[in-house]
Parts: sequence; C-alpha cells; structure tokens
Amino acid sequence: MSDSDRPTSIIAFAPERRERVKQIVKARHAVRVEELKAELGVSTATIRRDLHELEEEGELRRVHGGAISVDASAIEARFEAKAATNPAQKQRIAQRAAAMVEADAKIYIDAGSTCLELAKLLAHRTDITVVTNSLPAINELAGAGPRLIVIGGELRSLSQALVGPLSTPVLDQLYLDHAFVGTFSLSLDAGLTTTDPAEAFTKEHVLKRTREAVLLVDGSKLGTRSFAQAGRLDQIDVVITDVALDEEASATFEHAGVRVLVA
Repeated sequence: MSDSDRPTSIIAFAPERRERVKQIVKARHAVRVEELKAELGVSTATIRRDLHELEEEGELRRVHGGAISVDASAIEARFEAKAATNPAQKQRIAQRAAAMVEADAKIYIDAGSTCLELAKLLAHRTDITVVTNSLPAINELAGAGPRLIVIGGELRSLSQALVGPLSTPVLDQLYLDHAFVGTFSLSLDAGLTTTDPAEAFTKEHVLKRTREAVLLVDGSKLGTRSFAQAGRLDQIDVVITDVALDEEASATFEHAGVRVLVA
C-alpha cells in the first residue's frame, strides 16, 4: 500500500506525515497549506508546524500560503506542467483581472499559465485590443472576439513565449492601458525575477509602455527569487494574488505604491 492510499489516521503520526509532506512538495514543486490540510486530514496549525520543521531541516522553503521545493527557484517547468498547477487559484486571479478590463481597452497579456486563464476569459470580448507574446494566448484568441496584435521575438519553447530584443520595434509603437504580467518569482528585495534574461528583457520593456501594470501571481511564487530581474516593485501598480500578505510584505507594497487585491 502506498503512502497516498493509507488512511489519514496513520499519516497523522508526525514523522510519517512530515515525510509525506516532503514527498508532496518535491513532486509538485509548490503546494498550498489548504491542499496539505485536506489531503492529510489534519489542522492548519499542524501543517504549519510541519512546514516549519521541514524548512529548518532544509527540505523545503515556506512561502505565503504554502511551501515550495528547495530547488523550485532554480528549475522552471514546461508550460504544460505549470498550467496544471494550482488551476483554481489561477482562475480566481484571472477573474479578478478580467473585471478590470474596460470597453475599448488596449491591453497586454503576458506569457504564463495565469495570464492564459485571463486570455480565455476575454476571448469573447469584441471591444478590446489584446497585445501578447504568448503562443497559447494567441491560439486562444485567434479568430475570437478581440483585435489581436502579436509582438515579435525569439520563441522560447519552455514558456511558449516570444521574447528578447526583437520584440522592441512593435512594443515601441504602442501605448497600453493595462499590462497583465506574470512572474516566475517575486521577492521584496529583488522584485520580479525569471530564469531567462531574454524573457526578463521583454517583460521589463512592457512595463515601460503601459499606463497601469498589473501583476498576476499565485502564493507559491511570493518570497522567491530567480536569476534575471524582470521588473521592480515600484513599476507595478496592482498585484492580484490568492493569499493575504503578512505585515512586512503589506508595508513594503504600500510604500512602493502597489495596490494588493486578494482573489
């Protein structure tokens, strides 16, 4: 019988439960406290104690609302794998973002699985213009309602995005009302970071061409840092996430002039 098939009354024993938590985090790279609570049948306080102990042992890293594997900041999954992670949270974030898009808006939709959920929600809109570098978003919107503008660039297969300096000529001709961007990592000191400098280049350029920058980020990415800076906190106007921020993070965002919305 595998661990996942055992009754929660057995997994409730601390050593075995923590081993199971470690396995779940390693397999999924990111997991929420509520998911662990439901799967293991224990309290939120118990899960948080387990995460604290495992972090002390160097087995994982705690983030807002959950935990990530210790190598999650260094390894980027393929787009298909990211799209299958935390789908309900991403959909809630996208719904909150979609409500911000007014008639006749000219918007940018970034590459990323949460941004793709936004593209799906806007596919019926005939009164907006969408600019994007995301191949999945292009496929979703091609022949649908919005006017669609695709920026150029080098195709990065891992994220299915068009990135790099070749995107500059198109972006330099546009003035956007809203730019809905994602990020691989977000920390208070480093801001937005990603694994690829070319992708960071395009994201940072987009932030310079928009009236309002809206960051869509689920809780698994908060408090993490990656390789290449893709934007500063003070370049973001609104953050939409699925977890409440702690006092330090809230104060930092407020000082930077960032409005935080919890979906």
